[in-house]
Amino acid sequence: MRGVSIPTHEYARVAEAYVQSFNVPPAARDPTLLVEARNLTMSTRAYTRVILRLRAQAEREASEAAAVKAYSPPASIKKVNGYASSRSSPSRASSRAPSPNSSFSNSNGHSQQLYSQPSAAGPAFRSPLFRIKRAPLLRTFVPSPDGDWLSDKSVLECEAELKRAGVIGLLRMGDVIWDVAVGDEGNVGRLVWDGSYLIDLDYKYSTVGDLPQYLPTLAFPPSYFHRVIRTGPASSNPVVHVDISPWGQEIAANLQLLQDRVRTETPQGAYHNVVRWVHRSSFVIRAPAKPRMSISGRSRPPSPRIPIPESSGLFVDPGWYGTIVVETEGTNEALADLQDRCPGAFPPRAGGPPTVVLKEAKDAKKVFKILREKSRPGEIWIRAVGPKERLF
Repeated sequence: MRGVSIPTHEYARVAEAYVQSFNVPPAARDPTLLVEARNLTMSTRAYTRVILRLRAQAEREASEAAAVKAYSPPASIKKVNGYASSRSSPSRASSRAPSPNSSFSNSNGHSQQLYSQPSAAGPAFRSPLFRIKRAPLLRTFVPSPDGDWLSDKSVLECEAELKRAGVIGLLRMGDVIWDVAVGDEGNVGRLVWDGSYLIDLDYKYSTVGDLPQYLPTLAFPPSYFHRVIRTGPASSNPVVHVDISPWGQEIAANLQLLQDRVRTETPQGAYHNVVRWVHRSSFVIRAPAKPRMSISGRSRPPSPRIPIPESSGLFVDPGWYGTIVVETEGTNEALADLQDRCPGAFPPRAGGPPTVVLKEAKDAKKVFKILREKSRPGEIWIRAVGPKERLF
């Protein structure tokens, strides 16, 4: 409760005062400051444990609801006023007693559930601290003597804090850990768990930081890091790392040079439409065919998944199933860059034999931006990020 109620800027204030106290003799230090720092450390440990507990509960309720929906009989059909009406049978009430902390009383004195129980209609999990199919934002409290930028020693101390909290074995690739002691501006203090260690964000294409290239974006839902890893003030389109080479033949077949109208804002605050040329193509990530029910009807084999190349056993998240629209500038340089992202799909260009591509250049061909204003469920728009957009 302390971790939820205390404003996030209070952590940074206490951490700064705690670090400054080491510049004075031990006898002159404020003893209450040490107690306050210890309380905040314990609060972040408890907060992290609660967040992971909520994730386990949300995923359990979602899986149970999906199983009930998959194996439930079809709804009965009744005719009402001459028209067919589908009415499902009322779900069986849960025999589990509600938690004393999960309800509140309204003005009439009746108790209302703050977190509803799962039903056959779908997952009913509700929490302001965690959303299913979103990255959890876990917390640590490690005052940094180096300021906003966490040193290697501070990062190792954040990992040690996760061990002390007893959650190191519950972390998953893509979990975001925030050292609240360094502030709440942009993505300051945010680290990502890569499956074994905490790693920093990537600052090659953004001043506020983006997901590192070690995390293949296709392994997570498209909106998995939305508002957890913040975007810069100039653009709300996050940088992602997608290898489109497996769909190169389809991209080459659907490539078109089109005119596009873009609404831009002038420095004076006015908006006007600009016509530009763009190269645009698309490909479809098709969901694998579901396995048929066994003859006995008792068990169902696991659904097949699409593996991600060079990802150590990761698979494409179902949130990416559908049409992916790829866009780049309408210049010859941008077209050549798109062709390099799909090796073997386009005819070889004139200029001699192909050169050896270094790993760094190969990773740069996987950088895109999700165009949020154009994307919708079943159709994700991405734009190729060229080397000119790199900050360093």
